[in-house]
Amino acid sequence: MSSFWHWFIIVLTLANIAACYWLIRWTAKPRPGEAAAHETTGHVWDDDLTEYNQPMPRWWLYLFYITIVFALVYLVLFPGLGRYDGVLGWSQYSKWEQEVAAMREQTAELYESYAATPVPELAGNPQAMETGRRLFANNCAVCHGSDGRGARGYPNLADDSWQYGGDPDTIKATLTNGRNGVMPAFGDSLSRRQIEQVSAYVYTLNGRNAPQQLVDAGEGIYMQQCVACHGADGTGNPQIGAVDLTDDVWRFGGSLESIRETLNNGRQAQMPAQQDLLDEEQIHVLTAYVYRLSGQAGGASE
Repeated sequence: MSSFWHWFIIVLTLANIAACYWLIRWTAKPRPGEAAAHETTGHVWDDDLTEYNQPMPRWWLYLFYITIVFALVYLVLFPGLGRYDGVLGWSQYSKWEQEVAAMREQTAELYESYAATPVPELAGNPQAMETGRRLFANNCAVCHGSDGRGARGYPNLADDSWQYGGDPDTIKATLTNGRNGVMPAFGDSLSRRQIEQVSAYVYTLNGRNAPQQLVDAGEGIYMQQCVACHGADGTGNPQIGAVDLTDDVWRFGGSLESIRETLNNGRQAQMPAQQDLLDEEQIHVLTAYVYRLSGQAGGASE
């Protein structure tokens, strides 16, 4: 926060409190020509409904004053005036850290027992998987969905198709360190016709049909531009995150139009690292939950 906004907030806040005090004092002070207390103001409605000039009760005024004092004390003790932290040094971040520390202290023993259990075995533990479900809902569901089946641009975790591999160690590495996926754009290096040809070839890699003339021409382009990552057979390379083009799993869409868009503009995707949000034991449980989602734990999937 800049110095300008720091002082702007301070002046505005204190000026409002001072204005409230002045307004109370001004309205409570009798003014010349005003009817005395217990006298009527001269306003009458419905022949017998008369408006009296009654001052506000003392206890009501005192409540207003108490509110002003409370506001001033609060602003001294807690943050509320620009960058001023308050005498108590309270902040929402420190409060959150205290709550997290308290929660981890309460669950430390439980997570230690989970951490000592191998992922495939832990994936069959209903209590651990209930914990994993909550971790997934809080940290992963916003992208991958509550059922883990993903959405356009976000991988489906409930199938057996893995861009970087689906073994426990790889899943844990993905969760811990994150991933950065990049599909380069070919719009500047290939002509529109060439993009159309290689799109047709990729479209047929999983058994679909496209105009044979385009497919034949696209195969040669594929072998020059795409084979290094996706392999000659199109099955991809998990070591570098090159996807399998021979299955029916398309994160950004598998239509000819979507494939052309991918080749022309490229794709960029990021899986954020969780190591700053979750500790090792929590990531271990979450790994087991994702491992189970894919059906690898005894064929069970949630």
